[in-house]
Amino acid sequence: MNVTQETRGNRSGAIGLSLLTILVLLSGCRTTVPSESSTAVLSLGHAHNDYENEHPLNDALNYGFASIEADVHLVNGRLLVAHDAHEVNPANTLEALYLDPLKERFIANRGAIRDDGAPLILLIDFKTESEATYRALDAVLQNYRSMLTRFVGGNTLEGSVSVIISGNRPTRTLAGQKDRLAAIDGRLPDLKHKTYPASLVPLISDDWKKHFSWNGIGDCPISEQSKLASLVTQAHLQGQLIRFWGNPDLPSYWKLARDNDVDLINTDNLAGLSEFLKSKPAPTSE
Repeated sequence: MNVTQETRGNRSGAIGLSLLTILVLLSGCRTTVPSESSTAVLSLGHAHNDYENEHPLNDALNYGFASIEADVHLVNGRLLVAHDAHEVNPANTLEALYLDPLKERFIANRGAIRDDGAPLILLIDFKTESEATYRALDAVLQNYRSMLTRFVGGNTLEGSVSVIISGNRPTRTLAGQKDRLAAIDGRLPDLKHKTYPASLVPLISDDWKKHFSWNGIGDCPISEQSKLASLVTQAHLQGQLIRFWGNPDLPSYWKLARDNDVDLINTDNLAGLSEFLKSKPAPTSE
């Protein structure tokens, strides 16, 4: 287990990973052994609203995705996975859909979720009030402590699963905890103003449509390409990963994001992004 100091000013500071590990970040467990090139490119995938896929968790892992997103609602003290409140099902708890299957993999693989041992990002989007939802989550996570990344002061103790909270985020509460099992998904203002350290906010995410006009049709304006490149560079200099949601879920955006080193490419089309990344790998430098 590696210890990463919060003061490290490079990409590895995001969750205690090296630059090389970020390139293969979260390549996932597979039914077949992937080639090195496919592992590297598939590490860019973020399974948005993963629970809506035919096989939640497993589809994303088998495609080798970098990150998996689950929306949760606190209902009668239980964390239920669903996009909207009227869709909640008492059987679909965070534990049943994600944490228990991940722990089974962790035990079966002798301490690893992924083949390469790198951590998987589990992005948990709070749909209900932040503080109460976090209290419930924190209590649940204690039961899975052995497989989780811990954030202790300014250090990151790398585990097999890194939990990051999005949506209604209890940022101040987590900032005040000296030993915690979750981090915060930041926003672009946090990046621009350097509001929080990477040990608290290892990932910056924001709504593509709020900051860019390009909808994936035709060429992306040069000015917006430059803006994207600048944001990515700043995030990496601060030791943070970067992601956008609400992006055009099209090969044109996937290419733009990949070519500009966006760490996580948001998609609802797991098969499509997987095929794109495998068939059109990013150029490698000498």
